[in-house]
Amino acid sequence: MYKIPKLGLLVAIFIAAFVVCAIGALLSFAPSLEPSQIWSDPYYRHVTKFSFYQASLSTLLSVGLAIPVAHALYRNSFVGKQWVLKLFSSTLVLPVLVGIFGLVSIYGNKGLIVELLDWIGFEASFSIYGLKGILLAHVFFNLPYASRLLLMALESIPCEQHKLCAHLGMTHWHKFKWIEWPRLRQQLPHVLGLVFMLCFTSFATVMALGGGPKSTTIELAIYQAIKFDFDLQAGAILALWQMLLCSFIAFAVHRLATPISVTASTQISDHFSLSSSLRSRIWDGFWIIFSLLLVIPPLFMVVWSGLNAQAVKVLSDPAFWNALWTSCKIALLASGFALFAGIAILLTSRRLRLNTKARFADQIELIGTIILVTPSLVVATGLFLLLRSFTDVFSLGFVVVLVNALMGLPYVIKTLSQPMLHIEQQYQYLCASLGIKGWQRFRLIEWRALRRPLAHAFAISFMFAIGDLSAIALFGSQEFRTLPLYLFQLLGSYQIAAAAVVSLTLLILSLGCFALIETMFKANSKVKYAHV
Repeated sequence: MYKIPKLGLLVAIFIAAFVVCAIGALLSFAPSLEPSQIWSDPYYRHVTKFSFYQASLSTLLSVGLAIPVAHALYRNSFVGKQWVLKLFSSTLVLPVLVGIFGLVSIYGNKGLIVELLDWIGFEASFSIYGLKGILLAHVFFNLPYASRLLLMALESIPCEQHKLCAHLGMTHWHKFKWIEWPRLRQQLPHVLGLVFMLCFTSFATVMALGGGPKSTTIELAIYQAIKFDFDLQAGAILALWQMLLCSFIAFAVHRLATPISVTASTQISDHFSLSSSLRSRIWDGFWIIFSLLLVIPPLFMVVWSGLNAQAVKVLSDPAFWNALWTSCKIALLASGFALFAGIAILLTSRRLRLNTKARFADQIELIGTIILVTPSLVVATGLFLLLRSFTDVFSLGFVVVLVNALMGLPYVIKTLSQPMLHIEQQYQYLCASLGIKGWQRFRLIEWRALRRPLAHAFAISFMFAIGDLSAIALFGSQEFRTLPLYLFQLLGSYQIAAAAVVSLTLLILSLGCFALIETMFKANSKVKYAHV
Protein backbone atom coordinates (compact mmCIF):
# COMPACT_ATOMS: atom_id res chain seq x y z
CA MET A 1 0.00 0.00 0.00
CA TYR A 2 1.50 3.32 -1.09
CA LYS A 3 0.65 6.73 0.25
CA ILE A 4 -2.15 8.38 -1.71
CA PRO A 5 -1.42 11.94 -2.93
CA LYS A 6 -3.92 14.40 -1.44
CA LEU A 7 -3.50 17.15 -4.04
CA GLY A 8 -5.96 15.51 -6.43
CA LEU A 9 -8.52 15.16 -3.67
CA LEU A 10 -8.19 18.87 -2.83
CA VAL A 11 -8.60 19.81 -6.50
CA ALA A 12 -11.69 17.60 -6.79
CA ILE A 13 -13.17 19.21 -3.66
CA PHE A 14 -12.49 22.69 -5.11
CA ILE A 15 -14.16 21.80 -8.42
CA ALA A 16 -17.16 20.30 -6.64
CA ALA A 17 -17.48 23.36 -4.40
CA PHE A 18 -17.14 25.66 -7.44
CA VAL A 19 -19.99 23.91 -9.27
CA VAL A 20 -22.13 23.53 -6.13
CA CYS A 21 -21.88 27.28 -5.46
CA ALA A 22 -23.04 27.97 -9.02
CA ILE A 23 -25.95 25.54 -8.67
CA GLY A 24 -26.80 26.97 -5.25
CA ALA A 25 -27.05 30.44 -6.75
CA LEU A 26 -29.40 29.08 -9.42
CA LEU A 27 -31.56 27.41 -6.78
CA SER A 28 -31.78 30.65 -4.80
CA PHE A 29 -33.34 32.36 -7.80
CA ALA A 30 -35.45 29.36 -8.77
CA PRO A 31 -36.37 27.66 -5.48
CA SER A 32 -38.91 25.34 -7.11
CA LEU A 33 -38.24 23.46 -10.30
CA GLU A 34 -40.88 20.97 -11.38
CA PRO A 35 -40.99 19.46 -14.88
CA SER A 36 -44.74 20.04 -14.96
CA GLN A 37 -44.15 23.75 -14.29
CA ILE A 38 -41.66 23.93 -17.16
CA TRP A 39 -43.91 22.00 -19.53
CA SER A 40 -46.95 24.15 -18.76
CA ASP A 41 -45.17 27.31 -19.96
CA PRO A 42 -45.47 27.63 -23.77
CA TYR A 43 -42.08 29.34 -24.16
CA TYR A 44 -40.17 26.83 -22.01
CA ARG A 45 -41.95 23.99 -23.80
CA HIS A 46 -41.00 25.43 -27.20
CA VAL A 47 -37.29 25.89 -26.47
CA THR A 48 -37.13 22.40 -24.93
CA LYS A 49 -38.80 20.79 -27.93
CA PHE A 50 -36.63 22.69 -30.38
CA SER A 51 -33.46 21.78 -28.46
CA PHE A 52 -34.29 18.07 -28.70
CA TYR A 53 -35.54 18.39 -32.28
CA GLN A 54 -32.47 20.12 -33.70
CA ALA A 55 -30.11 17.91 -31.69
CA SER A 56 -31.85 14.73 -32.91
CA LEU A 57 -31.81 15.80 -36.55
CA SER A 58 -28.20 16.99 -36.30
CA THR A 59 -27.15 13.70 -34.72
CA LEU A 60 -28.94 11.55 -37.30
CA LEU A 61 -27.43 13.53 -40.18
CA SER A 62 -23.92 13.71 -38.72
CA VAL A 63 -23.59 10.08 -37.64
CA GLY A 64 -25.69 8.67 -40.48
CA LEU A 65 -23.44 10.31 -43.06
CA ALA A 66 -20.32 9.52 -41.03
CA ILE A 67 -20.83 5.75 -41.39
CA PRO A 68 -20.21 5.58 -45.19
CA VAL A 69 -17.46 8.22 -44.89
CA ALA A 70 -15.63 6.20 -42.21
CA HIS A 71 -16.09 3.00 -44.21
CA ALA A 72 -14.72 4.62 -47.36
CA LEU A 73 -11.69 5.99 -45.51
CA TYR A 74 -11.13 2.59 -43.95
CA ARG A 75 -11.10 0.72 -47.27
CA ASN A 76 -8.92 3.15 -49.19
CA SER A 77 -5.43 4.59 -48.94
CA PHE A 78 -4.52 7.72 -50.85
CA VAL A 79 -2.00 10.52 -50.82
CA GLY A 80 -2.73 12.95 -48.02
CA LYS A 81 -4.98 10.58 -46.05
CA GLN A 82 -3.13 11.29 -42.79
CA TRP A 83 -3.64 15.04 -43.28
CA VAL A 84 -7.35 14.44 -43.91
CA LEU A 85 -7.61 12.45 -40.68
CA LYS A 86 -5.82 15.20 -38.75
CA LEU A 87 -8.21 17.76 -40.23
CA PHE A 88 -11.18 15.60 -39.26
CA SER A 89 -9.88 15.28 -35.70
CA SER A 90 -9.49 19.06 -35.34
CA THR A 91 -13.01 20.12 -36.37
CA LEU A 92 -14.35 19.41 -32.88
CA VAL A 93 -12.07 22.02 -31.30
CA LEU A 94 -12.13 24.48 -34.20
CA PRO A 95 -13.41 27.88 -32.99
CA VAL A 96 -17.12 27.73 -33.71
CA LEU A 97 -17.44 31.25 -35.13
CA VAL A 98 -14.58 30.56 -37.56
CA GLY A 99 -16.43 27.60 -39.02
CA ILE A 100 -19.71 29.52 -39.08
CA PHE A 101 -18.08 32.44 -40.89
CA GLY A 102 -16.77 30.02 -43.52
CA LEU A 103 -20.20 28.44 -43.93
CA VAL A 104 -21.89 31.84 -44.27
CA SER A 105 -19.28 32.84 -46.86
CA ILE A 106 -20.36 29.89 -49.00
CA TYR A 107 -24.04 29.25 -48.20
CA GLY A 108 -25.13 32.69 -46.94
CA ASN A 109 -27.46 35.14 -48.64
CA LYS A 110 -24.41 36.80 -50.23
CA GLY A 111 -22.24 33.72 -50.24
CA LEU A 112 -20.29 32.07 -53.02
CA ILE A 113 -23.10 29.72 -54.11
CA VAL A 114 -25.64 32.55 -54.39
CA GLU A 115 -23.20 34.63 -56.43
CA LEU A 116 -22.53 31.70 -58.79
CA LEU A 117 -26.25 31.06 -59.24
CA ASP A 118 -26.89 34.75 -59.93
CA TRP A 119 -24.04 34.75 -62.45
CA ILE A 120 -25.61 31.92 -64.45
CA GLY A 121 -29.09 33.44 -64.18
CA PHE A 122 -30.74 31.45 -61.38
CA GLU A 123 -32.38 33.14 -58.43
CA ALA A 124 -31.47 31.48 -55.12
CA SER A 125 -33.93 31.56 -52.20
CA PHE A 126 -31.94 29.49 -49.70
CA SER A 127 -31.33 31.09 -46.31
CA ILE A 128 -28.68 29.71 -43.99
CA TYR A 129 -30.37 31.17 -40.91
CA GLY A 130 -32.79 29.10 -38.90
CA LEU A 131 -32.98 25.34 -38.54
CA LYS A 132 -31.30 24.65 -41.90
CA GLY A 133 -28.23 26.65 -40.96
CA ILE A 134 -28.01 25.05 -37.51
CA LEU A 135 -28.15 21.57 -39.04
CA LEU A 136 -25.54 22.47 -41.66
CA ALA A 137 -23.16 23.85 -39.04
CA HIS A 138 -23.60 20.85 -36.74
CA VAL A 139 -22.92 18.45 -39.61
CA PHE A 140 -19.83 20.49 -40.56
CA PHE A 141 -18.41 20.24 -37.04
CA ASN A 142 -19.55 16.75 -36.02
CA LEU A 143 -19.53 14.57 -39.14
CA PRO A 144 -15.71 14.60 -39.49
CA TYR A 145 -15.22 13.87 -35.79
CA ALA A 146 -17.82 11.06 -35.83
CA SER A 147 -16.14 9.62 -38.93
CA ARG A 148 -12.82 9.61 -37.11
CA LEU A 149 -14.30 7.77 -34.11
CA LEU A 150 -16.03 5.17 -36.29
CA LEU A 151 -12.84 4.73 -38.32
CA MET A 152 -10.97 3.93 -35.10
CA ALA A 153 -13.57 1.22 -34.36
CA LEU A 154 -13.05 -0.31 -37.81
CA GLU A 155 -9.30 -0.19 -37.43
CA SER A 156 -9.57 -2.27 -34.24
CA ILE A 157 -10.76 -5.32 -36.23
CA PRO A 158 -8.22 -8.16 -35.77
CA CYS A 159 -6.06 -8.85 -38.80
CA GLU A 160 -6.96 -12.56 -38.56
CA GLN A 161 -10.54 -11.67 -39.49
CA HIS A 162 -9.33 -9.87 -42.62
CA LYS A 163 -7.34 -12.94 -43.61
CA LEU A 164 -10.34 -15.18 -42.99
CA CYS A 165 -12.59 -13.00 -45.17
CA ALA A 166 -10.07 -13.14 -48.01
CA HIS A 167 -9.68 -16.91 -47.57
CA LEU A 168 -13.45 -17.47 -47.70
CA GLY A 169 -13.84 -15.23 -50.76
CA MET A 170 -16.33 -12.88 -49.08
CA THR A 171 -17.83 -10.04 -51.03
CA HIS A 172 -17.61 -6.47 -49.73
CA TRP A 173 -21.23 -6.61 -48.62
CA HIS A 174 -20.84 -9.85 -46.64
CA LYS A 175 -17.64 -8.59 -45.03
CA PHE A 176 -19.44 -5.40 -43.99
CA LYS A 177 -22.47 -7.35 -42.70
CA TRP A 178 -20.62 -9.97 -40.67
CA ILE A 179 -17.33 -8.27 -39.69
CA GLU A 180 -17.42 -4.49 -39.97
CA TRP A 181 -21.01 -3.66 -38.99
CA PRO A 182 -20.87 -5.46 -35.59
CA ARG A 183 -17.78 -3.40 -34.75
CA LEU A 184 -19.51 -0.19 -35.83
CA ARG A 185 -22.66 -1.14 -33.92
CA GLN A 186 -20.68 -1.41 -30.70
CA GLN A 187 -19.29 2.10 -31.14
CA LEU A 188 -22.48 3.76 -32.42
CA PRO A 189 -24.23 4.35 -29.04
CA HIS A 190 -21.15 6.17 -27.74
CA VAL A 191 -20.79 8.28 -30.90
CA LEU A 192 -24.52 9.03 -31.08
CA GLY A 193 -24.60 10.08 -27.44
CA LEU A 194 -21.51 12.26 -27.76
CA VAL A 195 -22.74 14.04 -30.89
CA PHE A 196 -26.24 14.48 -29.44
CA MET A 197 -24.81 16.06 -26.28
CA LEU A 198 -22.62 18.40 -28.34
CA CYS A 199 -25.58 19.48 -30.48
CA PHE A 200 -27.95 19.76 -27.52
CA THR A 201 -25.59 22.09 -25.63
CA SER A 202 -24.56 24.06 -28.71
CA PHE A 203 -24.55 27.78 -27.94
CA ALA A 204 -22.46 29.81 -30.39
CA THR A 205 -23.86 27.97 -33.42
CA VAL A 206 -27.48 28.64 -32.48
CA MET A 207 -26.74 32.21 -31.42
CA ALA A 208 -25.10 32.99 -34.76
CA LEU A 209 -27.46 31.05 -37.06
CA GLY A 210 -30.68 30.75 -35.05
CA GLY A 211 -32.48 33.39 -36.98
CA GLY A 212 -35.18 34.27 -34.44
CA PRO A 213 -37.44 33.04 -31.61
CA LYS A 214 -38.54 29.97 -33.61
CA SER A 215 -34.97 28.62 -33.57
CA THR A 216 -34.04 29.13 -29.93
CA THR A 217 -32.52 26.43 -27.74
CA ILE A 218 -32.43 26.29 -23.95
CA GLU A 219 -28.87 27.63 -23.75
CA LEU A 220 -29.67 30.57 -26.00
CA ALA A 221 -32.82 31.26 -23.97
CA ILE A 222 -30.68 31.38 -20.80
CA TYR A 223 -28.38 33.95 -22.40
CA GLN A 224 -31.27 36.05 -23.68
CA ALA A 225 -33.08 35.99 -20.33
CA ILE A 226 -30.05 37.28 -18.43
CA LYS A 227 -28.21 39.45 -20.94
CA PHE A 228 -31.12 41.15 -22.69
CA ASP A 229 -34.24 40.78 -20.51
CA PHE A 230 -32.37 40.67 -17.18
CA ASP A 231 -34.94 38.13 -16.03
CA LEU A 232 -32.74 36.38 -13.48
CA GLN A 233 -35.44 33.98 -12.32
CA ALA A 234 -36.16 32.76 -15.85
CA GLY A 235 -32.43 32.37 -16.52
CA ALA A 236 -31.99 30.36 -13.32
CA ILE A 237 -34.97 28.09 -14.05
CA LEU A 238 -33.77 27.40 -17.60
CA ALA A 239 -30.20 26.75 -16.41
CA LEU A 240 -31.38 24.19 -13.86
CA TRP A 241 -33.66 22.61 -16.47
CA GLN A 242 -30.74 22.37 -18.89
CA MET A 243 -28.57 20.74 -16.22
CA LEU A 244 -31.25 18.15 -15.38
CA LEU A 245 -31.73 17.25 -19.05
CA CYS A 246 -27.97 16.98 -19.67
CA SER A 247 -27.59 14.75 -16.61
CA PHE A 248 -30.35 12.48 -17.90
CA ILE A 249 -28.79 12.33 -21.38
CA ALA A 250 -25.32 11.59 -19.98
CA PHE A 251 -26.74 8.81 -17.79
CA ALA A 252 -28.60 7.31 -20.75
CA VAL A 253 -25.48 7.41 -22.92
CA HIS A 254 -23.44 5.74 -20.16
CA ARG A 255 -26.01 2.96 -19.87
CA LEU A 256 -26.33 2.37 -23.61
CA ALA A 257 -22.67 2.60 -24.60
CA THR A 258 -20.77 -0.68 -24.43
CA PRO A 259 -17.00 -0.90 -24.64
CA ILE A 260 -15.43 -2.56 -27.64
CA SER A 261 -13.93 -5.92 -26.79
CA VAL A 262 -10.21 -5.85 -27.38
CA THR A 263 -8.06 -8.94 -27.72
CA ALA A 264 -4.36 -9.39 -28.05
CA SER A 265 -4.69 -9.83 -31.79
CA THR A 266 -6.44 -6.53 -32.56
CA GLN A 267 -3.22 -4.77 -33.44
CA ILE A 268 -3.20 -4.37 -37.21
CA SER A 269 0.12 -4.25 -38.97
CA ASP A 270 -1.21 -4.62 -42.53
CA HIS A 271 -4.59 -3.84 -44.01
CA PHE A 272 -6.08 -6.83 -45.79
CA SER A 273 -8.51 -5.58 -48.40
CA LEU A 274 -10.71 -7.47 -50.83
CA SER A 275 -10.35 -6.68 -54.51
CA SER A 276 -12.32 -3.53 -55.27
CA SER A 277 -14.73 -3.28 -58.18
CA LEU A 278 -15.25 -0.08 -60.15
CA ARG A 279 -18.63 0.35 -58.50
CA SER A 280 -17.19 0.16 -54.97
CA ARG A 281 -14.37 2.55 -55.86
CA ILE A 282 -16.89 5.08 -57.22
CA TRP A 283 -19.02 4.67 -54.08
CA ASP A 284 -16.05 5.20 -51.75
CA GLY A 285 -14.73 8.07 -53.82
CA PHE A 286 -18.10 9.83 -53.68
CA TRP A 287 -18.19 9.80 -49.88
CA ILE A 288 -14.56 10.85 -49.48
CA ILE A 289 -15.04 13.75 -51.90
CA PHE A 290 -18.32 14.66 -50.19
CA SER A 291 -16.65 14.90 -46.79
CA LEU A 292 -13.77 16.96 -48.18
CA LEU A 293 -16.18 19.33 -49.94
CA LEU A 294 -18.03 19.75 -46.66
CA VAL A 295 -14.96 20.64 -44.58
CA ILE A 296 -12.32 22.24 -46.80
CA PRO A 297 -14.25 24.96 -48.74
CA PRO A 298 -15.49 26.83 -45.61
CA LEU A 299 -11.96 26.88 -44.19
CA PHE A 300 -10.62 28.01 -47.56
CA MET A 301 -13.20 30.81 -47.65
CA VAL A 302 -12.07 31.96 -44.21
CA VAL A 303 -8.55 32.36 -45.58
CA TRP A 304 -9.68 33.89 -48.87
CA SER A 305 -12.13 36.35 -47.31
CA GLY A 306 -9.68 37.34 -44.58
CA LEU A 307 -7.16 38.68 -47.10
CA ASN A 308 -8.99 41.90 -47.91
CA ALA A 309 -8.42 45.65 -47.84
CA GLN A 310 -9.75 45.96 -44.28
CA ALA A 311 -6.81 43.98 -42.89
CA VAL A 312 -4.64 47.07 -42.33
CA LYS A 313 -7.46 48.92 -40.58
CA VAL A 314 -8.32 45.98 -38.33
CA LEU A 315 -4.69 45.25 -37.47
CA SER A 316 -4.15 48.89 -36.52
CA ASP A 317 -7.20 48.96 -34.22
CA PRO A 318 -6.26 48.80 -30.50
CA ALA A 319 -9.53 46.96 -29.78
CA PHE A 320 -8.34 44.05 -31.96
CA TRP A 321 -5.03 43.73 -30.13
CA ASN A 322 -6.72 44.00 -26.74
CA ALA A 323 -9.10 41.19 -27.70
CA LEU A 324 -6.20 39.11 -29.05
CA TRP A 325 -4.15 39.59 -25.89
CA THR A 326 -7.17 38.80 -23.70
CA SER A 327 -7.84 35.61 -25.67
CA CYS A 328 -4.23 34.46 -25.35
CA LYS A 329 -4.14 35.16 -21.61
CA ILE A 330 -7.41 33.35 -20.95
CA ALA A 331 -6.45 30.37 -23.14
CA LEU A 332 -3.00 29.98 -21.60
CA LEU A 333 -4.25 30.28 -18.04
CA ALA A 334 -7.29 28.05 -18.62
CA SER A 335 -5.32 25.31 -20.37
CA GLY A 336 -2.59 25.54 -17.71
CA PHE A 337 -5.13 25.21 -14.90
CA ALA A 338 -6.88 22.33 -16.73
CA LEU A 339 -3.58 20.48 -17.18
CA PHE A 340 -2.55 21.03 -13.56
CA ALA A 341 -5.95 19.93 -12.22
CA GLY A 342 -6.06 16.91 -14.52
CA ILE A 343 -2.59 15.73 -13.48
CA ALA A 344 -3.39 16.24 -9.79
CA ILE A 345 -6.63 14.27 -10.05
CA LEU A 346 -4.99 11.44 -12.00
CA LEU A 347 -2.04 11.21 -9.59
CA THR A 348 -4.57 10.49 -6.86
CA SER A 349 -6.91 8.28 -8.87
CA ARG A 350 -4.17 6.04 -10.28
CA ARG A 351 -2.79 5.41 -6.80
CA LEU A 352 -6.30 4.55 -5.60
CA ARG A 353 -6.66 2.09 -8.48
CA LEU A 354 -3.40 0.37 -7.60
CA ASN A 355 -4.55 0.24 -3.97
CA THR A 356 -7.69 -1.63 -5.15
CA LYS A 357 -9.98 1.37 -4.63
CA ALA A 358 -11.13 1.72 -8.22
CA ARG A 359 -14.63 2.88 -7.30
CA PHE A 360 -13.29 5.84 -5.32
CA ALA A 361 -10.89 6.63 -8.18
CA ASP A 362 -13.79 6.67 -10.65
CA GLN A 363 -15.69 9.09 -8.42
CA ILE A 364 -12.75 11.52 -8.25
CA GLU A 365 -12.32 11.43 -12.03
CA LEU A 366 -16.08 11.88 -12.45
CA ILE A 367 -15.88 15.16 -10.52
CA GLY A 368 -13.25 16.33 -13.02
CA THR A 369 -15.64 15.65 -15.91
CA ILE A 370 -18.67 17.24 -14.24
CA ILE A 371 -18.77 19.97 -16.91
CA LEU A 372 -20.10 17.33 -19.34
CA VAL A 373 -23.38 17.18 -17.41
CA THR A 374 -23.28 20.77 -16.16
CA PRO A 375 -22.71 22.85 -19.33
CA SER A 376 -20.34 25.79 -19.14
CA LEU A 377 -23.14 28.30 -19.73
CA VAL A 378 -25.07 26.83 -16.78
CA VAL A 379 -22.03 27.19 -14.50
CA ALA A 380 -21.36 30.69 -15.82
CA THR A 381 -24.99 31.64 -15.22
CA GLY A 382 -24.86 30.45 -11.62
CA LEU A 383 -21.63 32.35 -10.98
CA PHE A 384 -23.09 35.45 -12.63
CA LEU A 385 -26.05 35.34 -10.24
CA LEU A 386 -23.81 34.55 -7.27
CA LEU A 387 -21.28 37.37 -7.80
CA ARG A 388 -23.48 40.15 -9.15
CA SER A 389 -24.38 41.31 -5.62
CA PHE A 390 -20.74 41.64 -4.57
CA THR A 391 -18.84 43.06 -7.52
CA ASP A 392 -18.92 44.13 -11.15
CA VAL A 393 -19.40 40.79 -12.90
CA PHE A 394 -18.40 42.26 -16.27
CA SER A 395 -14.79 42.61 -15.17
CA LEU A 396 -14.24 39.17 -13.61
CA GLY A 397 -11.74 37.59 -15.96
CA PHE A 398 -10.83 34.84 -13.50
CA VAL A 399 -14.36 33.40 -13.74
CA VAL A 400 -14.00 33.07 -17.52
CA VAL A 401 -10.63 31.37 -16.99
CA LEU A 402 -12.05 28.90 -14.48
CA VAL A 403 -15.08 28.04 -16.62
CA ASN A 404 -12.84 27.47 -19.66
CA ALA A 405 -10.49 25.35 -17.54
CA LEU A 406 -13.46 23.20 -16.52
CA MET A 407 -14.37 22.81 -20.21
CA GLY A 408 -10.92 21.45 -21.06
CA LEU A 409 -10.51 19.29 -17.95
CA PRO A 410 -12.54 16.25 -19.16
CA TYR A 411 -10.38 16.01 -22.30
CA VAL A 412 -7.20 16.31 -20.23
CA ILE A 413 -8.38 13.47 -17.99
CA LYS A 414 -9.43 11.27 -20.92
CA THR A 415 -6.11 11.89 -22.70
CA LEU A 416 -3.81 11.27 -19.74
CA SER A 417 -5.71 8.66 -17.72
CA GLN A 418 -4.41 5.49 -19.35
CA PRO A 419 -0.81 6.70 -20.07
CA MET A 420 -0.33 7.87 -16.47
CA LEU A 421 -1.73 4.62 -15.09
CA HIS A 422 0.55 2.54 -17.31
CA ILE A 423 3.61 4.55 -16.26
CA GLU A 424 2.75 4.03 -12.61
CA GLN A 425 2.28 0.29 -13.10
CA GLN A 426 5.58 0.00 -14.93
CA TYR A 427 7.88 2.12 -12.77
CA GLN A 428 6.35 2.30 -9.29
CA TYR A 429 8.64 -0.33 -7.79
CA LEU A 430 11.77 0.98 -9.54
CA CYS A 431 11.13 4.52 -8.26
CA ALA A 432 10.42 3.21 -4.75
CA SER A 433 13.64 1.16 -4.66
CA LEU A 434 15.75 4.09 -5.91
CA GLY A 435 14.01 6.64 -3.68
CA ILE A 436 12.90 8.76 -6.63
CA LYS A 437 9.84 10.82 -5.79
CA GLY A 438 8.32 14.27 -6.08
CA TRP A 439 9.88 16.65 -8.59
CA GLN A 440 12.74 14.28 -9.46
CA ARG A 441 10.31 11.53 -10.38
CA PHE A 442 8.25 13.90 -12.53
CA ARG A 443 11.38 15.20 -14.30
CA LEU A 444 13.05 11.82 -14.91
CA ILE A 445 10.06 9.53 -15.46
CA GLU A 446 6.71 11.22 -15.95
CA TRP A 447 7.83 14.11 -18.13
CA ARG A 448 9.88 12.03 -20.54
CA ALA A 449 7.23 9.36 -20.94
CA LEU A 450 4.21 11.64 -21.09
CA ARG A 451 5.39 14.75 -22.89
CA ARG A 452 3.42 13.95 -26.06
CA PRO A 453 0.08 13.18 -24.39
CA LEU A 454 0.68 16.17 -22.10
CA ALA A 455 1.23 18.38 -25.12
CA HIS A 456 -1.88 17.02 -26.83
CA ALA A 457 -4.01 17.55 -23.72
CA PHE A 458 -2.70 21.10 -23.30
CA ALA A 459 -3.28 21.88 -26.98
CA ILE A 460 -6.86 20.55 -26.93
CA SER A 461 -7.79 22.57 -23.84
CA PHE A 462 -6.05 25.63 -25.34
CA MET A 463 -8.15 25.41 -28.51
CA PHE A 464 -11.36 25.02 -26.51
CA ALA A 465 -10.51 28.13 -24.49
CA ILE A 466 -9.36 30.24 -27.44
CA GLY A 467 -12.62 29.68 -29.30
CA ASP A 468 -15.13 29.69 -26.44
CA LEU A 469 -18.00 32.15 -26.56
CA SER A 470 -20.33 30.89 -23.81
CA ALA A 471 -18.64 32.26 -20.67
CA ILE A 472 -17.35 35.49 -22.21
CA ALA A 473 -20.83 36.16 -23.65
CA LEU A 474 -22.13 36.61 -20.10
CA PHE A 475 -19.11 38.24 -18.45
CA GLY A 476 -17.74 40.18 -21.40
CA SER A 477 -18.08 43.90 -22.08
CA GLN A 478 -16.63 46.52 -24.42
CA GLU A 479 -13.54 46.72 -22.19
CA PHE A 480 -13.25 42.97 -21.55
CA ARG A 481 -13.71 40.81 -24.62
CA THR A 482 -11.96 38.00 -26.44
CA LEU A 483 -11.50 37.47 -30.17
CA PRO A 484 -14.64 35.28 -30.48
CA LEU A 485 -16.75 37.95 -28.76
CA TYR A 486 -15.11 40.68 -30.87
CA LEU A 487 -15.85 38.63 -34.00
CA PHE A 488 -19.47 38.12 -32.96
CA GLN A 489 -19.89 41.86 -32.37
CA LEU A 490 -18.49 42.62 -35.82
CA LEU A 491 -20.84 40.10 -37.44
CA GLY A 492 -23.75 41.57 -35.49
CA SER A 493 -22.97 45.05 -36.81
CA TYR A 494 -22.58 43.71 -40.39
CA GLN A 495 -18.88 44.63 -40.63
CA ILE A 496 -18.26 41.55 -42.76
CA ALA A 497 -14.85 42.54 -44.16
CA ALA A 498 -13.46 43.31 -40.71
CA ALA A 499 -15.03 40.12 -39.35
CA ALA A 500 -13.28 38.15 -42.11
CA VAL A 501 -9.89 39.45 -40.96
CA VAL A 502 -10.62 38.59 -37.33
CA SER A 503 -11.92 35.15 -38.34
CA LEU A 504 -8.71 34.43 -40.27
CA THR A 505 -6.64 35.61 -37.31
CA LEU A 506 -8.56 33.33 -34.97
CA LEU A 507 -8.11 30.37 -37.34
CA ILE A 508 -4.36 30.95 -37.64
CA LEU A 509 -4.03 31.50 -33.90
CA SER A 510 -5.89 28.34 -32.88
CA LEU A 511 -4.47 25.91 -35.45
CA GLY A 512 -1.03 27.54 -35.35
CA CYS A 513 -0.79 27.28 -31.57
CA PHE A 514 -2.10 23.72 -31.69
CA ALA A 515 0.59 22.70 -34.18
CA LEU A 516 3.29 24.69 -32.36
CA ILE A 517 2.51 23.16 -28.98
CA GLU A 518 2.59 19.61 -30.33
CA THR A 519 5.76 20.28 -32.36
CA MET A 520 7.58 21.68 -29.35
CA PHE A 521 7.02 18.46 -27.43
CA LYS A 522 7.35 16.04 -30.34
CA ALA A 523 11.13 16.03 -30.56
CA ASN A 524 12.91 13.63 -28.26
CA SER A 525 9.60 12.24 -27.03
CA LYS A 526 10.92 8.74 -26.47
CA VAL A 527 11.82 7.89 -22.93
CA LYS A 528 15.50 7.59 -22.10
CA TYR A 529 15.92 5.86 -18.81
CA ALA A 530 19.71 5.55 -18.88
CA HIS A 531 19.86 8.59 -16.58
CA VAL A 532 17.65 6.96 -13.95
